[in-house]
Amino acid sequence: MKPIKICIIGAGSVFFSLSTIKGICTSDKLPQCTISLVDINEEKLNTMYTITTRYIEDLGCNVTVEKTTDRTEALPGADYVLNLALTVPYGHLRDGFEIAEKYGFQYGGSFHILHDEAFWSNFYQFRFFEDLAQDMLKYCPNAWLLLIANPVISGVTLLQRKYPALKMIGLCHGYSMIDQLAKDLGYTYADATFQIPGVNHFVFMNKGHLKGQDIFPLIDKWIEENAEEAWAKGAWVFKKMRVYLYQNHGVFPIGDTAGWSGGSWPWWYHTDVDHDRYYEVGEISAHDNWYNLFDDNANTFQQYIDIANDTSRKMVDMIGRNGGNDMTNIVEAMVSDKPTVFIVNVLNKGHLVPGIPEDFEVEVPALISASGVYPMQTDPLPKTIIAHTLRDRVAPVEMELAAYENGSIEYLKELILMDKWATSMSQVEAFLDEIMNLPYHEEMRKHYR
Repeated sequence: MKPIKICIIGAGSVFFSLSTIKGICTSDKLPQCTISLVDINEEKLNTMYTITTRYIEDLGCNVTVEKTTDRTEALPGADYVLNLALTVPYGHLRDGFEIAEKYGFQYGGSFHILHDEAFWSNFYQFRFFEDLAQDMLKYCPNAWLLLIANPVISGVTLLQRKYPALKMIGLCHGYSMIDQLAKDLGYTYADATFQIPGVNHFVFMNKGHLKGQDIFPLIDKWIEENAEEAWAKGAWVFKKMRVYLYQNHGVFPIGDTAGWSGGSWPWWYHTDVDHDRYYEVGEISAHDNWYNLFDDNANTFQQYIDIANDTSRKMVDMIGRNGGNDMTNIVEAMVSDKPTVFIVNVLNKGHLVPGIPEDFEVEVPALISASGVYPMQTDPLPKTIIAHTLRDRVAPVEMELAAYENGSIEYLKELILMDKWATSMSQVEAFLDEIMNLPYHEEMRKHYR
């Protein structure tokens, strides 16, 4: 096998960078490999470079590492480009949340305001996604782009429509909730086969088996025998909101769907504090979860800095040997030519998810090997779920992309008006005006005319 080069864009990512680096360095399926770390934040870049360099030395693995703040230096010769980058500081996202809450917006209204797909964050992500796509087509046109950074739903839709020559898939770890669901039912992830189609952050299990047994009777039995006790103690997988949606529609919401990290959809479970407490038993409010996440992000990276500066112990002893994620597993499947099924985000070409437009992103299983990525047809979701998907995910994304592509402030207002908690044009205009006039949004003000 020939040596490969993997570029990690946004190498300072708290959530995915370290597991990715560990997965590459401990893999027995990858040949001689170069990891190119890219981040415009020099402190984060240098921290991850130090950790990676010492980790490689400890393991004695056949991996080299390089670093740069300029992606055009890293991209030539790349075989895989992993985009983990959030170009907007969490502090800017938090500023917008505080303004939205001041104007009466609540959690569960839409994915475009009180969620990490907020329109004032997405604008900069779209710009970056396009710049990276153009650079890849110029410097490494045969490389695969693995998009992990949000917004995956609109990022995949935008890039695959606009740059059809770009080889890319989007990835999201939300489906891994199947692991805990299986454990709650007395099984393991290895026992499970499943199908969870939909669009990103809005997927539903419509078929599943545990050691050959249909999963839905097992879920029904668990609810009947264990739900009340679990709710009293606090449940995550089988919390009331998910159970009620399952009982109403016959398919089980998975991952971010119907969770605080997935836009807190649906809004009707968040109309007041009493509803929140009733349906979110065992979880603190979406507001507190998001604000804790903002704080934890900074604290976690400080831990990375402390690890990098600690020369009294081996790096491998501090961060361990277990690593990897879907990104590294997909690279392994392609390089070793071992066909493996993964959950990916691609355009809905061939009606992979019936009822969703063909030129829109969907999340489906795909067979991946050296030959490429082959998405699979899935069974239809209930029409009621498709109706929710079209209203709450597809329509707002289309409106946001129209606003972005046309630089239209009026379309941006219409996007905000789609939110359940938007009550008047004057409210929307005041909210938007305050967001736009934050001192660091000059670029966005110029774009949206």
